[in-house]
Amino acid sequence: MMVILKTWKCFTQHISGKPSVQMRAHLPRLRRAATLLRRRAAGTEPGKGQAVPAGSHVRLNLQTGEREAKLPDSENGKSDTREERRRKRLGKVDVDSNSFTSQELKKALAKMKESEKAERKAHEEEVRKKFRPIEQLKEEFEKLNVKMETDYEIMVKLISKFNSSASTLDEKVAALYDLEYYVHQVDNAKDFLSMGGLQLLIDGLNSTEAALKEHAAFVLGAALSSNPKVQIEAIEGGALQKLLVILATEQPLAVKKKALFALSSMLRHFPYAQQQFLKLGGLQVLRSLFRQKGMETLYVRVVTLLYDLIMEKMLLEDSQHGDQMEEKIQQYRQVKLVPAVVEQDWCVVVSNLLAMPEHDTREKVLKTVGVLMAFCKERYRGDQALSTTLSLLRSEYEELAAEEQREGDKDGYFKELLGSVNTIIQELR
Repeated sequence: MMVILKTWKCFTQHISGKPSVQMRAHLPRLRRAATLLRRRAAGTEPGKGQAVPAGSHVRLNLQTGEREAKLPDSENGKSDTREERRRKRLGKVDVDSNSFTSQELKKALAKMKESEKAERKAHEEEVRKKFRPIEQLKEEFEKLNVKMETDYEIMVKLISKFNSSASTLDEKVAALYDLEYYVHQVDNAKDFLSMGGLQLLIDGLNSTEAALKEHAAFVLGAALSSNPKVQIEAIEGGALQKLLVILATEQPLAVKKKALFALSSMLRHFPYAQQQFLKLGGLQVLRSLFRQKGMETLYVRVVTLLYDLIMEKMLLEDSQHGDQMEEKIQQYRQVKLVPAVVEQDWCVVVSNLLAMPEHDTREKVLKTVGVLMAFCKERYRGDQALSTTLSLLRSEYEELAAEEQREGDKDGYFKELLGSVNTIIQELR
């Protein structure tokens, strides 16, 4: 072997020269020998009789006819044998099957099972805390299914409870209270009408129980709001007459409040009802409220209703006319509300409310006086009490508006009220 190396070294030293014929004949053999030596030195070529470790990659070189093996690197090398990789993965555990007895293996397996069982139990307990059992969920879903009723079904039950002779007064009142919530919606109110519920409410206005009258009027007002179909059915069913009777007779304040609410809902945007209201003496009925004791809270509501009805007609007449709009204007022209207001001296009734202390009340009264000014100007000019009241209001709101400006509010609430007072004073000069 040493001879081969020396020969090869000699060959490489004189490679620049021309080798002899004898040297060229040995050249292939020398190359194979040098390659074999390098591989053995690198540990990739097994020597004769050398054992090859398990997991080594062995091949036969077809050019040289020699066996070649890629031996595993040492611990600080690049790769490990499969066995060494398994040892590293399992840690420092001795995985040699001969190092464990059968009893030791059984105990180890038992401990593993106990550990897995404990972990599984802990996981189940954690899941149980986060989630409810399926049986409990089923019960809750069943309860939800009972409650998941349509509005129609709920109203049927409420009407049945209200109309049942077996229901107590409190149960009937509770049914009406719940119905008020549902009939606010236009479609629900139409369904309520088809169920016969509207007539039950109108009949309830005749009840001798004040609580039933109050809540029947409340539900009626909710169903009538901006719902022409219900408005027509209500006036044909006699609701207008019954509401006026409640307002004209001695009744608790709570009952009259709800009756006035229902009346307002019926009259707004419904010229036919307004016309019937005037024919039945509705303005006189409302006027009588100002002579009844304890009805002060209704004054502003009445004035607001008159203001809305007058403005409703004026805005319609000022709007662009179409075929349908022209027909509605003709209906409103048959409603002689303003002449009736002037004739029944509502001008003074309204202006007297400016003496009330609440700013909100004054605001609404000032608006109504401003609307009535075109029809009540002469009456107002001769009203010394109104002139005095307006002067006092101007002084009061000048101070309040100045205080607002000092606080940085240039366009405040009191400045707006002062402007309304000054406008009325200016028109009366």
